[in-house]
Amino acid sequence: MSIHESIREAIERATGSAIASVHAVSGGSIATATEVMLGSGVRVFLKTDVHAPAGAFAAEARSLRFIDEPGALRVPRVLAVGEEAGDCAFLLLEHVARGAPARDHDERLGRGLAAMHRASPGRFGGPSEHGCLAGITTDDRASPDGTTFYVERRLRPLFAAVERKGLASRAMRVGIERVCETIHELVPRGEPPARLHGDLWSGNAMVDEGGAPCLLDPAAYGAHREIDLAMMRLFGGFSSRVESAYAEAWPLAPGHRDRVPLWQLLPLLVHTILFGGSYVRQVERALDEIR
Repeated sequence: MSIHESIREAIERATGSAIASVHAVSGGSIATATEVMLGSGVRVFLKTDVHAPAGAFAAEARSLRFIDEPGALRVPRVLAVGEEAGDCAFLLLEHVARGAPARDHDERLGRGLAAMHRASPGRFGGPSEHGCLAGITTDDRASPDGTTFYVERRLRPLFAAVERKGLASRAMRVGIERVCETIHELVPRGEPPARLHGDLWSGNAMVDEGGAPCLLDPAAYGAHREIDLAMMRLFGGFSSRVESAYAEAWPLAPGHRDRVPLWQLLPLLVHTILFGGSYVRQVERALDEIR
């Protein structure tokens, strides 16, 4: 396979090495993933996407650095970013080889996630004013508290996008408005903003060559830590040992299980925008469960 000449030149500038070969690999459901072998013998990982919104890869690079700051879990190192749209947009990362999980992998993931969350960024908002979640541009400007951020920067904009697609049922419309009005009564106050991955399903947590957990493809920001944990439950793929290790490292507030449907609204609305279909009913069910 081949890559755009401007990307090839950017990679060689960033790494100081000529490209020896490129190979398509599996990785992600949106971007094209490519393994690049440099003349120096080093492998690097390249993501491209001709349909990516402007600034999407720059936003992902910021997110990777954001969750890497505490050093709690392994995160691929950002090597270079091409911010132009179309054929020239790219993200170049450290290559992380896949391996078999160590015996304590799940415990390390749970403890590491708790440590990452505890490393508060000091604001309910993103590392910049705009982010990108599954190809959807997000407003990540800071809010005075976590529930305001969740309502004004996530629920309302995402539901508006659902409406524009003609997918919003009356039950969904009534339920979203009820949640936006009552959320301050549902969520306990006092916790500082956690440093969230922001898109934490099992496909974005791999096992590296040493058997340790490694986080991929974040859409990171500071908000309530239960958001990450609720998404981990939504699509499965994480063992109960991860949750137990997390709770031992940083116990959750009372009632956290009752709030799972509240936080799962975020990824369910995103999936409704992207895929429609059965996700409409899943949003309605989650809304019915929020009390």
